[in-house]
Amino acid sequence: MLIDDFMPSYDVSEYHETSVRADIQTVYDALRTTDLGGSPVVRLLLRLRELPGILTRRRNKRNLKLNLDALIKSGFVLLGENVPNEIALGLVGRFWTLSGSTCRTDVDGFKEFDRPGYAKAVWNFSVIEQTAELTKLATETRVLCLDRRSKYRFRLYWVLVAPFSGLIRREALREIRRSSESGSEFRL
Repeated sequence: MLIDDFMPSYDVSEYHETSVRADIQTVYDALRTTDLGGSPVVRLLLRLRELPGILTRRRNKRNLKLNLDALIKSGFVLLGENVPNEIALGLVGRFWTLSGSTCRTDVDGFKEFDRPGYAKAVWNFSVIEQTAELTKLATETRVLCLDRRSKYRFRLYWVLVAPFSGLIRREALREIRRSSESGSEFRL
């Protein structure tokens, strides 16, 4: 899997999955196009995360359309794609700071990035055909901290953020499932 290629070892991992009553291609297409920000829970949590930046930099509210293209425009790098089985995104930053201090990079820059004071994250979605009408959709996030101090700071941050992070990922899976099943000819 791409996530294993880009981050075989990590400090933190979070995994969620769901079953979708649709064929694998329908689920993969929905993964690429579904607006994950369609969930009121996701919108609220993302607005809360943006609040410090809005208050300190007087930044305008962003459009919360949150599909794959929007994630890439916001700073994630598309690390790879195995159609129709997996998409992997990467992000480098100081996630524990108010702004997140993310660094724009490309695939090679992500692989090589090793600056102390930062962490690297890989977020994947995997799509596995169980039957012609049933597909497993999963997401995993792995984080690797690049020095001891970053690991300490990230773990403190993660204690507070992990429940909300998990909620966002479960809601993302729910939105993709809903989109897949509403457009699937295999609805049960």
